[in-house]
Amino acid sequence: MSLFLQLMVNGLLLGGAYAIISIGLTLIFGVVRIVNFAHGEFLMIGMYAVRLFAQHMGLHPYASAPLVALVLFFFGALMQRFIIQPLLSADGHIQIFATVGVSTAMLNLALMVFGADIRKVDASFGAEALSIASMTFVSGQLITFVIAIVVAAGMHFFLKHTFTGRAFRALAQNRMSAALMGVNVNAMYVLAFGIGTGLVGLASGLLAVQYPAFPTVGTYFVLTAFVIVVLGGMGSLPGAVIGSMFIGVIDSLAGFYVGPDLKEVIYFVIFLGILTIRPTGLFGLGRGSE
Repeated sequence: MSLFLQLMVNGLLLGGAYAIISIGLTLIFGVVRIVNFAHGEFLMIGMYAVRLFAQHMGLHPYASAPLVALVLFFFGALMQRFIIQPLLSADGHIQIFATVGVSTAMLNLALMVFGADIRKVDASFGAEALSIASMTFVSGQLITFVIAIVVAAGMHFFLKHTFTGRAFRALAQNRMSAALMGVNVNAMYVLAFGIGTGLVGLASGLLAVQYPAFPTVGTYFVLTAFVIVVLGGMGSLPGAVIGSMFIGVIDSLAGFYVGPDLKEVIYFVIFLGILTIRPTGLFGLGRGSE
């Protein structure tokens, strides 16, 4: 039983890392209605930025996380304004191809600048093991989980109780009606995309303590984030958080009882099974009209 509880706790803590990435991804889809295939590359660039801050300024990854979040907010806003926004009237697949193009460009740029070597940030705080009630885990995982809960609660408050949050929700329901009510659609799109990528920057600072940076580091995390966002219901914040915890637990249990090389197969099978029964995901309610 203690082993099972240990695996459950490990899975929930892992879900915290997934949650921050997934919240940003689901915000972008929910408001802008575009699947950002460059999300993983933003995570990768963020982890390299964390390493540069540590190397040249001596900042701990946790201290540099807010700075990296601001940098990625800026780049995300620029991507929306100058790459995605001119394509808003085009077919959806054109917008998707644009994000794939950005993803490919960022990946190859990272290979040119940093090479394919694995680069690790040396940080003692956040990497030490803690033992509580006969269970052992890495302190950085607990920190990431707590911050994920704070971010989720903050986003919930922002979306429910601020004018900008209500504008985001209005856009998610019906873009034309929101525009008729005075919402600046283009400005809200830029802001939503910036916040979504900024959350990836925050995640990169938290993950850099536990994971090394290399050009394809974002692929694993964001592939799982795509599963989480679709599973929870595209555009659903509660779905993203609960889906992250669910996939984290499945990842931990399957990695131990089935094998680390087959754990992705397990949660993809569960993912497909749930979508077969409920195509809109666990919390999906369908989408408003344009």
